[in-house]
Amino acid sequence: MATPAEQRKLISHDVHTDELPPLPQRDSRIEVERWIEAPETVRRLGDDLGDGGASVGYVRRIHRYLLWRAGPAVGADARYAAVAADDLDRIWTFRLHPDGVGEGEGPDGDVHTRFRSWKEALRDDSDVNG
Repeated sequence: MATPAEQRKLISHDVHTDELPPLPQRDSRIEVERWIEAPETVRRLGDDLGDGGASVGYVRRIHRYLLWRAGPAVGADARYAAVAADDLDRIWTFRLHPDGVGEGEGPDGDVHTRFRSWKEALRDDSDVNG
C-alpha cells in the first residue's frame, strides 16, 4: 500500500520548474515552498481550507501543466491548481469537496463539476497548445 502524500518525507532542497518530476512521487513530497518559481496563487492555494490553511504539495504533470494540491486527496476539502510550465501566469483551479462534488474552470472555458473532466481539459489543451 502506498504511503499517503501527507505522510511522505519532505524534500530538503529547492527545485526549479524544469526539475519537477512528471509522475507522482511515492517516497517523498515537494511542498510549494521548495518551488523557486511558484506563483503566489499556488503558494496561497490552501489558505481558505481548514484551520490556518492546508499545505500545498506537488502531485504530477499533466502534459504541459504542473498539478498542485492543497488539502488531502480524500475525505476533506481540497483545492487543485494546474500551472502551465511554459507560462506560469496560466493557472486553473478546481475545488473538490469531501462528497466528490467539485467545480473549476478549465482552459477550454467550461466550468467542470467532475475532477476527471477538468483534468481531461488540461490534457486536451496541452495537445493543442503545448
